[in-house]
Amino acid sequence: MDDKPANGRSGGWKQDPAGVRNNILAVAMAEFAANGLSGARIDDISAKTSTSKRMIYYYFGDKEGLYGRVLEEAYREVRAGEQQLELDHLPPVEALKLLAEFTFDHHSRHPDFIRIVMIENIHHGAYLERSELIRLLNAGAIQKLEAICRRGREAGLFRDDVTPLQLHWHISAMSFFNVSNRATFSRIFGTNLFAADGQEALKKQMVEMVVGLALKPERRLGR
Repeated sequence: MDDKPANGRSGGWKQDPAGVRNNILAVAMAEFAANGLSGARIDDISAKTSTSKRMIYYYFGDKEGLYGRVLEEAYREVRAGEQQLELDHLPPVEALKLLAEFTFDHHSRHPDFIRIVMIENIHHGAYLERSELIRLLNAGAIQKLEAICRRGREAGLFRDDVTPLQLHWHISAMSFFNVSNRATFSRIFGTNLFAADGQEALKKQMVEMVVGLALKPERRLGR
């Protein structure tokens, strides 16, 4: 097998193993997003990295192992972004708004994340189910919403019959569809909603719907 040095330096993979792994994951993410698990090839991934095919097998075992790590990295990135929002320091309505806005923007900026999740759904979530890390990461996402909802209820703002999981579903559904169905939607109805002003309007409406769902009816009416 070819043993191409990482970053153009002999033995580069030994000097910066984390950098090599990150490079492989970034290239593999794009390849899996474009071609799926079945269509992606280790040879193609290797050719676009700064390391060798041998090192891909060394770090990730095989193509399925690499795909599993790409899937974990995709979820880790979005959850790390949520962590940086520091929602616990915000009033509950503002925290919910910020989380919804972040999700919409993150998904819009990371179409490969959406495609990877779509591909994993084709595989019926089989690889996701194997990952303890993904379960922990996504449990943390619900815990954040649970904290927001608890503070909202304690303040007399939020309904008791809307759950954090339901709010997560609504935020994810609208943010996901905005990317996953962009090609078909725009070919049927035009591209206005996907221009900058169209995206801002959709994001604002999505946030209003999510917050309106969480608020008690009298709070929505300003009383």
